Amino acid sequence: MTELTKVAAGLIEEGRRVLRAEAGAIHAIVDRLDGRFAKAATMLRAAQGRVIVTGVGKSGIIARKLASTFTSTGTPATFLHPVDGLHGDLGIVTSEDVGVFVSRSGASAELAELMEYMRRLGVPTIALVGRMDSSLATQATVALDCAVSEEACPLDLAPTSSTTAALAMGDALAMVLLQAKGFRAEDFARLHPGGALGRRLTLRVADLMVSKDYPEVMDDAVMRECIGPLAHMRGTVPIVDRGRRVVGVVTAGDLTRLMERRDDFLDVPVREVMSKKPKVTTPETLAGAAAHEMEVRGVMALPVIGDGGELAGVVHLHDLLRAGIA
Repeated sequence: MTELTKVAAGLIEEGRRVLRAEAGAIHAIVDRLDGRFAKAATMLRAAQGRVIVTGVGKSGIIARKLASTFTSTGTPATFLHPVDGLHGDLGIVTSEDVGVFVSRSGASAELAELMEYMRRLGVPTIALVGRMDSSLATQATVALDCAVSEEACPLDLAPTSSTTAALAMGDALAMVLLQAKGFRAEDFARLHPGGALGRRLTLRVADLMVSKDYPEVMDDAVMRECIGPLAHMRGTVPIVDRGRRVVGVVTAGDLTRLMERRDDFLDVPVREVMSKKPKVTTPETLAGAAAHEMEVRGVMALPVIGDGGELAGVVHLHDLLRAGIA
């Protein structure tokens, strides 16, 4: 092993050690979750106002992220820096709010003063703390144990495992609230209208399917009648009955395999070649869901059907890719 290779191996192993330490911190708080977590979630769900999330230093950065996560998943929240709060910004706090305090030590003077103010105002408070015997934990309405045995930092100084544990605990609260409130993908899309995420959550199959004059082949036809439609519509042709209900699909791959087996492939009945139980979709299906279905099944297109099973069009994976969905 060369010297350079040894150095690289050492760096990789140290990276793995950090990841194992942080993963272990999350596993540890999983085992400590109890009725206090349920109480905290119930308090948050019952809040008539906002969730005021606060913290200082690295914990403050985690608090900002949690406020954003709460807000984007249907629980209005805001980050309040404790110093700003104590110097004029306390006006945003009302008795209908819930306070969430993030702190490893639970001994920050600024957080203690802000906690005292919220208590006087009658605001219920939740502390995500690394020390359950700290003043912040004892003063909070409910405290959640986010203690870690040690930081991933080799000096056991830089907040690493502790901030990861606090972040995971806050995310758990936000996701429990999301489910308890019945927050749906449509609600998420309403709050995230921009970018690729917005497109995945707002665009539906009807927005991207090919519907006008899409060629179809009757189920009593022969393969000769499939050649033109297959070439015209990118290798996927829906097969329909007399009521235009989709009963099968023929693809370019089906035609190729048939040509390899039989010289008289043009005269073979479509019914003998088509996939008789094709996967279909509907105009109102989310385009992202249709793309996932195609990727899982390894197909390039899905027939789109109406309420009665009649052909409404076809949606192609290429079109979803161009729209930034897949």
